[in-house]
Amino acid sequence: MVPIRVFLVDDHDVVRAGLRALLEPEDDLEVVGDAGTAADALVRIPLAKPDVVVLDVRLPDGSGIEVCRQVRSDRPETACLILTSYADDEALLAAVMAGAAGYLLKQIAGNDLVANIRTVATGASLLDPRLTQRVLERVRRGPQEDERLATLTPQERRILDQIALGRTNRQIGEALFLAEKTVKNYVSNLLAKLGMTRRTEAAVFATRLAAQREAPGQHPPSEGT
Repeated sequence: MVPIRVFLVDDHDVVRAGLRALLEPEDDLEVVGDAGTAADALVRIPLAKPDVVVLDVRLPDGSGIEVCRQVRSDRPETACLILTSYADDEALLAAVMAGAAGYLLKQIAGNDLVANIRTVATGASLLDPRLTQRVLERVRRGPQEDERLATLTPQERRILDQIALGRTNRQIGEALFLAEKTVKNYVSNLLAKLGMTRRTEAAVFATRLAAQREAPGQHPPSEGT
């Protein structure tokens, strides 16, 4: 019996060692390499020619999902299995778009992980077809505006845009012809509506939404990692 060739990608040495210790005793599995960074993985995976790549989402120099996308583009017969600590909806959607065969949390039992590796090695997917359908529908619709924005008034939306530009309350007041105290009240209200406590949170939120609207191809973001 030809063993299933497995490649491990995780930025923590102890995780890679633990996965290797879990998989190597299995007669039908062979760990053919590992990497701790996206760059290293993209160099080593083509040389190792694995049947299955087990990938973490968050890597020091990029995303495991981007590695997955590249691997699937270069070698479609290689299955990619995302193994992460984070139950992130955006990362899950990006994993589906990248061609991952499964998205698992690291809380998974060892025996279940082994079984899942065997499953995806056969070409099967661990992803619920209903989830895949929802992703495809979301892509066809294009990026959806965060529902929290619907709670903001037009003036609060304008102020949020100003916050994203890094402007102070005084600068916002000058731009929108408002008193600084009035701007402060608007900021407090919009933070409450967005469920945020810090101005920097709102700035990041607004900047991310702007980037999604302007992104070429309208792809959903790849790393909630």
